[in-house]
Amino acid sequence: MHRRILIALVIAVVGAPAVLFAVGWLIFAVPSPDEATLKQISTISYADGSPMVRLVPKGGNRVRLPLQAIPPHVRDAVLAAEDRTFYTNPGFDLTGIVRAVGKQLTGGSGGGSTITQQYVKNVLVGNEFSLTRKYRELIVAVKVTQQLPKDEILRGYLNTIYFGRGAYGIETASQAYFAKPASQLTVSEGALLAGLIQSPTNWDPARAPDDARRRWEFVMDGLLDQDRISPGERRAARFPPTVAPSASTGWSSLDGENGHIADAVRAELSALGVDGTAIARQGLRVTTTIDPSRQRELVEAVREQVAGQPEDLRSAAVAIDPATGGISAYYGGDKGLGTDYAQVLKQPGMTFTPFAVLAGLLSDPPVDTRAISSSPGGATSCTVCDLRQALATSDTGLFSRLANLVGPPAVVDAARKAGITAVIDAPDASVALGVKEVTPLQLASAYATLAAGGVYHPPHLVSTVVDVNGNVLYQRPERAGEYRFSPETARAVAETMMSVPPLGGFELPQGQQAAVQPGTVGSRTYGQSNDAWFAGFTPVQAAVVWIGSDRNVPLLDQEGTPVTGIGLPSALWYRYMAGAVLDLGKADFPTFGQGDPDTGEPDLDASSPTGGTGWGGCPEVSGSERC
Repeated sequence: MHRRILIALVIAVVGAPAVLFAVGWLIFAVPSPDEATLKQISTISYADGSPMVRLVPKGGNRVRLPLQAIPPHVRDAVLAAEDRTFYTNPGFDLTGIVRAVGKQLTGGSGGGSTITQQYVKNVLVGNEFSLTRKYRELIVAVKVTQQLPKDEILRGYLNTIYFGRGAYGIETASQAYFAKPASQLTVSEGALLAGLIQSPTNWDPARAPDDARRRWEFVMDGLLDQDRISPGERRAARFPPTVAPSASTGWSSLDGENGHIADAVRAELSALGVDGTAIARQGLRVTTTIDPSRQRELVEAVREQVAGQPEDLRSAAVAIDPATGGISAYYGGDKGLGTDYAQVLKQPGMTFTPFAVLAGLLSDPPVDTRAISSSPGGATSCTVCDLRQALATSDTGLFSRLANLVGPPAVVDAARKAGITAVIDAPDASVALGVKEVTPLQLASAYATLAAGGVYHPPHLVSTVVDVNGNVLYQRPERAGEYRFSPETARAVAETMMSVPPLGGFELPQGQQAAVQPGTVGSRTYGQSNDAWFAGFTPVQAAVVWIGSDRNVPLLDQEGTPVTGIGLPSALWYRYMAGAVLDLGKADFPTFGQGDPDTGEPDLDASSPTGGTGWGGCPEVSGSERC
């Protein structure tokens, strides 16, 4: 009996690996480098999963050189860096694989690999850290070793391996780092490139010069040990300078409006810890928060409104879902290769004044707005105005007084609570009038917080990230957001903004209410403007529109009329939001108390800090001087 058990154990120990190997040999084919290239290209999708763009590095269309066209000293440098026994080993390091498996089982990662294994892993199989991938890697490595001569494997490796800066293969890497073909690489330059292979993004000399030099020294010493260079050549060698990344290769940007979305997604992925190497190697599938219908509506709205306008006008627009902070639509300009105006700092004008209102509500005790509104305003049509009328008539004097009452730093703090992240130094009373710069994206985020009842959600584009094998690398957590101020406070701020829509001559479908605010930034030339904004929200969508120029000069439309917030920006905003209402449906703002049965206006009790004759109401005045 014991003998039978022993025999069974021996058969299991010896036979099981053999069976696994045989099964793997039958099911794992050797993909071509071209097939692998397609799998490595990352894609960005809309929220519904439909494709938006492909993230193709400029080196993605690899320049495949014959082995003879790659200088011998460059080949020797790569062998010295990655596999000094390449021409004598069987194509895989069984000890290294066992070590890597052991690390996987104990929670670690990594393990030594031959060039053949690297070629298989990074080009043919994928870079997923798993036992399944290691299993497939071993099988395909053995197949490749049997099917291809060593020179062919080395040629494939040198033409497809990733070197950073969006460069696949030695030819594009040579252009990326030295702005010349691989045939002209020196020994030192070849050694630098060879040293980058293990960690191309982290060891880029432009990013980590000390690490790059350490790797270069390692490769040069390896060349000396392998008798590929003489001691004199080693002593004379100098660490080579490289061109700046911005002057070399990178990602192939799209020349349309989606190019800015792709750039913003890459930046967000980087902040999440997904670097350029992962994007280049792992064939990521990135699902965004961009709603395809909302994006199409926004782009059409921009094109419709700017058609026939002067060519020097620039525009940006951002829409955000207040419930999540997800960016529903994004337009940074029609040239993806140029400036992303959705993230350019500009003075927001009166679109910043709601944060002065918010500061007054958040002050302890809340500012008595009746004391402010009892003083004559600026150039307005009424002798006495409350904050709602002051916003509607752009009464700058009242908001400057409000900023003085609460303190300019309190206005900045309120804006930060809402979501403004720009640096605002040395604020004075004029900060309430939008003299400090913010971006359209930041302003949309802050307005979304007001729309969400004081709950802040970080604005974001990335929803999920999945690798080519279907492994989820990132999933946006479903969290409730961060409570910044009360729903009553947010509703009271919104109340001050609800008399503006009729002034723009527009109405949203289905009687949808909106809280909005235009902003016009004056020019040095009297009566002219340099920036024009329109911003606002419904309960389910916050959107901001900016129109300006590159030269910060007076804005004129096709009729030669100054561009202001009420005009091109407001028309664009309403065009987009009308579609949003039709798509998403009408949504009611929250009310507190019984409210007026005829108008639906909330009952903001006069005894509260948001009382009817303060934030949301209108002081009783005689005659026709009514707000």
